[in-house]
Amino acid sequence: MAGTFSRLLLATEHSEYDTGAEALAFAIARRCALPLAAVLPVLSNPEFEQVAPQLAAKADAEARVKHDALQASAQAQGVPLALQVRHGPEPYLEIVDEARERAADLIVIRRRGKRGLLANLLVGEMVFKVLAHAPCSVLVAPRAAQMWSRRVLVGIDPQAPSTTLLAQAAALAAECALPLRVVCVAAGDGARPAAQAALQAVVAQARALGADADGELRTGRPHQQLVEAAQACGADLLAVARHGGDSLARAWMGGTAQKVIGLAACAVLVHVNHPHPKADTT
Repeated sequence: MAGTFSRLLLATEHSEYDTGAEALAFAIARRCALPLAAVLPVLSNPEFEQVAPQLAAKADAEARVKHDALQASAQAQGVPLALQVRHGPEPYLEIVDEARERAADLIVIRRRGKRGLLANLLVGEMVFKVLAHAPCSVLVAPRAAQMWSRRVLVGIDPQAPSTTLLAQAAALAAECALPLRVVCVAAGDGARPAAQAALQAVVAQARALGADADGELRTGRPHQQLVEAAQACGADLLAVARHGGDSLARAWMGGTAQKVIGLAACAVLVHVNHPHPKADTT
């Protein structure tokens, strides 16, 4: 995996909801002997600091406690950690900006924090925005996440196969000596012949890249079929792609990807096909 990713960034608020992301980031850093950077975003703005300085001071004090606790945890596990506390009105922007400044190629983040509005039940609002605007791939970890050790599953769109997603998934599987399951989901029975042809070609590509790959064709709703396929074959890492720039990323994240992330029992790697140069502040 050190050949696939080399600059890891853990995004955490060091809460009970971040335990899986922290454990997974530490595990990756240890296994691959990689340095680990981390960003701890703190909600703040000048108006808040002026109107409620005592509350701002309390937030700073809590951030210092979390900083020290996270550093101690990393030290206890033998992981070099460069931790940055960043203040801003939009925590996701601090994470995205830190990733850009560090030229990170993988952000590790929790799936969600406290449950909020219905729209945010599957993926937390901050995490959703990071996923939509991240300049690199994002690994989303549920609270019980562990380092994958059984199988990698990659979901490929048969109508627009992502060669970069396939290459990333194949490299991860090969580096971890794990089998790779390639899953294509056809929209209906009429689409199965074309999807089958696409699947065969993609599996051949994965094998050419050094992966122990096989394929599976399913029919139905993509998110449901991918989650069920991962459970059925025992995959403990599921990889999907985020396509295009900001508008397409938001639209796609609102569909298949968000549902896969929210429903999968394992960690989900969201591969960014086309990183965009700057954060969208809208």
